[in-house]
Amino acid sequence: MGETEQEQIKVLIVSDSHGRNDNLRKAVANMRGTHCRMLHAGDFQCSPQEIYDLAGVPVDMVRGNCDSSLSGVPLSRIVEIGGYRILLTHGHQYAGIDSIGNMSEMARANDVQIVVCGHTHIPHMEKRGDVWVVNPGSISQPRQPGHQPSYLVMNIEHGTVDFVPVYLTS
Repeated sequence: MGETEQEQIKVLIVSDSHGRNDNLRKAVANMRGTHCRMLHAGDFQCSPQEIYDLAGVPVDMVRGNCDSSLSGVPLSRIVEIGGYRILLTHGHQYAGIDSIGNMSEMARANDVQIVVCGHTHIPHMEKRGDVWVVNPGSISQPRQPGHQPSYLVMNIEHGTVDFVPVYLTS
């Protein structure tokens, strides 16, 4: 992990905003000044530029099943943050009985330690072997019990990573 081990890195992870960006603005405001990057796992349903503009930090994003292929945003991508390789995908293309297993196998095949996905609108964090598969839930249309919009904060410090779920209230 090299020099980045000593850094403290905070990353805002969101998904499934579906063009309803008020809660996304709240999440960005909650994180203002503390995070250095944002990951959006798709179904943004607006201009990608709108997401870039409101984030105020560099954004890596992928498109989901509700986004236009004309957006110029890829279906998946691998990014590196703090020495971790991260597969960013919406996840709909891995749906099935064991979608988490499918994504963790894809991660291993690409030397990736973290998979960030969306699609289900339900927050989830699970470590399968040496691969984290995390889903921030939906920032605008949550489906988990309680139906609170959610996002994740990824913290990388001294070479270790953790994920903190955050739930917005009205």
